[in-house]
Amino acid sequence: MPRTIPAPVVTVETQKFWDAARAGRFTVPFCAACGKAHWYPRAICPFCDNGSIEWREASGKGTIYTFSVMRRAKEPYAIAYVTLAEGPTMMTNIVDCDFDALDIGQPVAVVFAATEDGPPVPMFKPE
Repeated sequence: MPRTIPAPVVTVETQKFWDAARAGRFTVPFCAACGKAHWYPRAICPFCDNGSIEWREASGKGTIYTFSVMRRAKEPYAIAYVTLAEGPTMMTNIVDCDFDALDIGQPVAVVFAATEDGPPVPMFKPE
C-alpha cells in the first residue's frame, strides 16, 4: 500500500504555488527587485527585504544535496534536500527509484504526488 501524503497547509503566501501545482506546473518565487529565487515562499524577499515577489515557471530540475532513507517506516521513503536549477534548496521526497542507488549530486526532476484532499505536492525522481 503506498504511503499517503497529507494535504499541505495552504496560506496566502503559498496559494499561487499550490494553484500552479494543481495545474501540473512547478513554480518558484523570485524577487522582482534583486532577481533572486527563494524557497520557502514568503511575502518579503529574504535577500533584500523587498515585497515585490513574482511567481515564475521553474525548470523542475535539480540535484540531490543530501538525503536520508527512512527504512523503519511502514512504507519506506527517502527525504532529501534538492538544490533547484534556479538556485534555492528545498526539502522534498525522492520517489520512483531504488533507494540504494541514490547519490549526492544526482540529477533529479520534479513529479507531483497526490495528497489526501489537497493539491499535489512536488517530489523528485532521478533522471
